[in-house]
Amino acid sequence: MKYKDSLVKTDIENLQHIQQLVNSFYATVQKDPLIGDIFTNRIKDWPAHLAKMYRFWQTVLLEEHTYSGSPFPPHAKMPLTAAHFNRWVEIWAETITLFFGGEKASEAKRRGEAMATMFLAKIEFYKDSNLKPLL
Repeated sequence: MKYKDSLVKTDIENLQHIQQLVNSFYATVQKDPLIGDIFTNRIKDWPAHLAKMYRFWQTVLLEEHTYSGSPFPPHAKMPLTAAHFNRWVEIWAETITLFFGGEKASEAKRRGEAMATMFLAKIEFYKDSNLKPLL
């Protein structure tokens, strides 16, 4: 008889997994001493924000096109540094690892890192500029 290893984690496979990931991630983020205040001071409607994040990650990871929009512009003029993005990526990866394992979980980590790198580069570009990011 074969027994499933209790340490083997499921991969990110459906919307419920996305919701678990996003909810757990933001619960941790809100309490974080470095980045928590950035989120809690900026996001006034948490249910709407979480729903948007479900759609974003559902589109990115599951290729179910439920999100439309431009995620960067709201971040363009925020006073964010590499330390903020590094912490975001750290919490993102820890949350994924806590619940999931597999190809999609690895992809979620890579996508989070890539997004953080791109956002930081764009913020640095627009920081001292009067230019506005394209929507």
